[in-house]
Amino acid sequence: MLLRLRISLPDRPGSLGQVTRVLGVAGADIIQLVVLERGEGRAVDDLTVYWPDSASRAVLVQGLESVPDVIIEGVWTTREAPGTYPELEILKYITTAGDRALATMIDSMPVLFSADWAAAATERTPRSAVHSSWRAPEDIPFPSITPPRPEAHTLPGGPHIIAAPLPPLALTLLLARDEGPPFHRIEVHRLTRILEIFLTLPAVERTVARNFRGTTAR
Repeated sequence: MLLRLRISLPDRPGSLGQVTRVLGVAGADIIQLVVLERGEGRAVDDLTVYWPDSASRAVLVQGLESVPDVIIEGVWTTREAPGTYPELEILKYITTAGDRALATMIDSMPVLFSADWAAAATERTPRSAVHSSWRAPEDIPFPSITPPRPEAHTLPGGPHIIAAPLPPLALTLLLARDEGPPFHRIEVHRLTRILEIFLTLPAVERTVARNFRGTTAR
């Protein structure tokens, strides 16, 4: 299986080397590393590793905890294949998806962001869900007010979410992660850019906007 590891570590020579050695000894095959932020003497990294399905994650966590000054922010499963730039493939496909453009984008979000589910609903209350991805709950916790720009939150006793407006469509998008750490600001920025591109695609203007403007205006 593919696992995503989010760790905070000292930003000094040798720290990352200690982490990679521990992962190697534990049996993890490192596939990709992304630096999310650096500052004040520390760095936050996302590592994607291949981990045997039959192996316990506890071994991996125990190994990382043995590295001095390393903080484990999350260990969770991912379906995002490293190094493939999947958002470009999805945006390319959306241009020919016709009436499925919005559904295609929503179904793709959990894979792109190592999340669990995504959904969209009308901005006006009572909200009406227009599409939800696999694994989305029956009672989707949409915010009472749509934020003016994508925002990340952790719901009380619930999932980590990003709530994002889709202004031309009068819809609210919700992306949720039940497993793993809260969404990082870099992930929020990435989602913002993807949505900006999505909303300017001719396919969206011709099909999705035409289908939903009439529905949401009632």
